[in-house]
Amino acid sequence: MRFPGVLLVFLVPVTQVSSNVEGDKMSVTRAPGTAVSFTCALTQNTNYIHVYTKKEGTAPRLFYYDIYYSKFTLESGDSPEKYRVYAGTSKSYTFTMLYLEERDSGTYYCALWINWKKIFEKALELIVAPYDINLASDLSPKPTVFLPSIAEIKLHNAGTYLCLLENFFPNVIKVYWKEKNGNKVLESQQGNTMRTTNTYMKFSWLTVSKTAMDKEHKCVVKHEKNRGGVDQEIIFPSVNEVVTSVVTTTEPPNDCLNDGSKATGIDSEKACKKDHSEVTVTDSKKVCQKDESNSLQLQLENTSAYYTYLLLLLKSTLYFATVLSCLFRRTVCSSGKTS
Repeated sequence: MRFPGVLLVFLVPVTQVSSNVEGDKMSVTRAPGTAVSFTCALTQNTNYIHVYTKKEGTAPRLFYYDIYYSKFTLESGDSPEKYRVYAGTSKSYTFTMLYLEERDSGTYYCALWINWKKIFEKALELIVAPYDINLASDLSPKPTVFLPSIAEIKLHNAGTYLCLLENFFPNVIKVYWKEKNGNKVLESQQGNTMRTTNTYMKFSWLTVSKTAMDKEHKCVVKHEKNRGGVDQEIIFPSVNEVVTSVVTTTEPPNDCLNDGSKATGIDSEKACKKDHSEVTVTDSKKVCQKDESNSLQLQLENTSAYYTYLLLLLKSTLYFATVLSCLFRRTVCSSGKTS
């Protein structure tokens, strides 16, 4: 579609500014039948404020407000009773939409003419939830982490972290990666946001080079429904720590407390020892970390299984497309012979 492409050309920072009354949120979700407001703030005088609504796969719809006559003119075919406009201070105007329906979902832009150019600024990303979505429930992204495989580390001198996010709503989400104690956003890869029944899922992955294998990393998730409105930060251990943990699991067991060894501890826990040295456990954790190592090994197995599943899914899709193409060609050929 050409028109949306033209729209994006004019999305540049200039004198016109708009802001969402909900704050700097990525999206605002509302239940059907409720209302939502957003503000267009101007830095110069104008007689008209244009408001566009854009939905995926459709051309933008326009309605505008006549400031001089305080008149709301609709070019989208909607009822004027659905909208309200309130003049604020410092040339700001608040637009309110009433009786929300699912079809009102979309991105809303404030726009006005400046020097013969129409300037757009995003004002609101609105999602009107379906009736079967309980907005009072926990709709934040639920993370599952996948650590690098030893085979990848040895073969490529690199490690890939994968963060799978599931069961969230709405679908507006931003995921990026940083070093644990760093501020720089790292280059990463993003999968598509996919719908699963009434919620969504997404995965993102980061490949760490040899020079950064000793550093911990974090996956940062921005979403409207995060608890407390705070970004999720999912910490990943360093690649070197992953290697060390896996090597520990492959070493032969020493049965923790061989003959002649001594150990003291809290809660009657056993402590591993080498060379008949005495070990003291003070914080209710086993030094051998057997349970932790087993969990890590299971995590690595899950990583391999996940990638295998993706490969099989891709092969199945290609096979289905090939069979469908053959059937379609046979149908066309049969129709040609009949005619």
